[in-house]
Amino acid sequence: MSRIKEFNLPDLGEGLTEGEILAWLVKVGDVIELNQPIVEVETAKAAVEIPAKWAGQVRSIFHPEGSTVEVGTPIIAIDTDPGAGPVEEEATPTPSAAALAAVDVAPSEGAVEPGLIGGPAPGGRTAVLVGYGPRSTAAKRRPRKATGPVPAQTTPAPAAQPVPAAPAVPVARTAPVTPRTAPAANGNGTGALVLAKPPVRKLARDLGVDLTTLTGSGPLGSITREDVHRAADGAATATSTVVATQATTAAAFGADRERRIPVKGVRKLTAENMSASAFTAPHVTEFLTVDVTRAMKALDRLRARREWRDVRVSPLLLVAKAVLLAVQRHPMVNSTWAGDEIVVKEYVNLGIAAATERGLIVPNIKDAGQLSLRELADAMTALVQTAKAGKTSPADMSGGTLTITNVGVFGVDTGTPILPPGESAILAFGAVREMPWVHKGKVKPRQVTTLGLSFDHRIIDGELGSKFLRDIGDFLTDPEAALLAWT
Repeated sequence: MSRIKEFNLPDLGEGLTEGEILAWLVKVGDVIELNQPIVEVETAKAAVEIPAKWAGQVRSIFHPEGSTVEVGTPIIAIDTDPGAGPVEEEATPTPSAAALAAVDVAPSEGAVEPGLIGGPAPGGRTAVLVGYGPRSTAAKRRPRKATGPVPAQTTPAPAAQPVPAAPAVPVARTAPVTPRTAPAANGNGTGALVLAKPPVRKLARDLGVDLTTLTGSGPLGSITREDVHRAADGAATATSTVVATQATTAAAFGADRERRIPVKGVRKLTAENMSASAFTAPHVTEFLTVDVTRAMKALDRLRARREWRDVRVSPLLLVAKAVLLAVQRHPMVNSTWAGDEIVVKEYVNLGIAAATERGLIVPNIKDAGQLSLRELADAMTALVQTAKAGKTSPADMSGGTLTITNVGVFGVDTGTPILPPGESAILAFGAVREMPWVHKGKVKPRQVTTLGLSFDHRIIDGELGSKFLRDIGDFLTDPEAALLAWT
C-alpha cells in the first residue's frame, strides 16, 4: 500500500457540493500531526478548519488559495512515513509507439531550445516538467512583450533533462503553486509586468485593486496579500506610472468608479434562501411596544447574584426565555409547512441571527426548550462567540425551528424580518430606550422596546400570531411574575 495518501475535500454539511479554499495552514515539506488543522475552507454555510486525516509530511498541495473545489476532490498529499527514505515511483505501462507518434513536435517558430521545458526532446517528443507527463499538443512559447526588461523568475529554471521514452512518470493533478511573472491582472495598458501569486491576483480582482500601481513588499519585490489589503483600505502608495490620488481611488474602485463584490459563500446562500422564503411563504408582520422596565431591573438583580457574576446576561436572554415559554402555550408556532401537511415539532431549535464578516448566519441552540435559564445563557454566549470567531459549523446552522433577530444592538427599533426557510415564525427584538410612558396613570420615563413578529400565514393565522406575541410581551413586562405563573 502506498505511503502517499491523498486527502479529499470532505462533505462539510448537508447538501454542500463545493468549498472555497481560504487559507492553507501548512506548506509543502511541513511535518503535521493527526487532526492538526491544515486548511480553512469556506462553504455556502460557514468557514471551517479541516484537520489532517493522517500524520506525516506534506508532499503536495493541489489547489491554491482562492480555488473553488468540489467535494471529493483531492486537495493535499501526505507522506505517512517520511522517515522511510525516498518514495519509489509506481511503475506505469510503457507507452506504445503509436502513442508516442501522436505527440506533436514543437514547431520551429517560437520554439525553445532542445531539452528545455516546452521544447523538443529526444525521440521527437515535447520536453515537459518531470511529473507532468508528455504533452499531446504542439508546444509554443508565447512571445514576450518588448516594452521593457523582464523581471527575474522567482524560482530557478529546472535543469535541462532529456525525458526517457519509458516508463512515463505519473501525471500530477495541478501545477505547483509558485510565484510567477506575468502580465498584471488589471493591467493599465503600459505593458508593465508584476510579480504576484495567483491567489494574490484573484484577491486583487475581487477587491478592484490594480496590481501595477502597487510596490511589492514580498521576496524579489513580489506583491503579497497584505499589499493588496492595504491598497484596498486606501493606504497603498502609487508607482511612478500613476498619480497618488488616482492610486488611492483605484484601491477602492476601478477605473469606472465602480466596485464589484463577488456573491459567494454565506452571502450567496443567504440571498438564495431569503428570496425563496419571501416568495414562497406568505409573510405577515405584527408589532408590539412593551414596557420592559421591570425586566431590566430583574436582569440587574440577576447579575448581582454570586452564581451569575461571571455569566453574560443581556436583555436577549429574557426575550429567548419568553419565546420558549410562549411556544409551550402555542406549539403550532413551532412548525413547518410540508405541502400536504403541517409538521408540528415538540423540540425547539432556537436560532439567533448573528452578523459576521462573511454575512448573516443563523446558528441555533439545539433543544433550547429543555434548558434552564443559566444553561440557556451559557449556550447563547458560546453561540455568539463562535459566530464572531467564524468557527460556526454547518451542523449548528441546520435544523432550526424558530428564530430571534436582535436588531436592537444596532440602535434600530424593530423591523419586518424574513422567515428562514422551513420555519413559521421569526421575532425581531428592537432597541431598549428610555421613553415617556403612562405608568399607573402618570407619564413617567420608562424602559421601552418594540417587538416585530413575522409569521407564515399558511400556518399561523392572525389570532394565533397575536396571542403568541402578546404572551411574549406579558413575560417581558413582568418576567418574575410570569415565571411563577407559567412554570
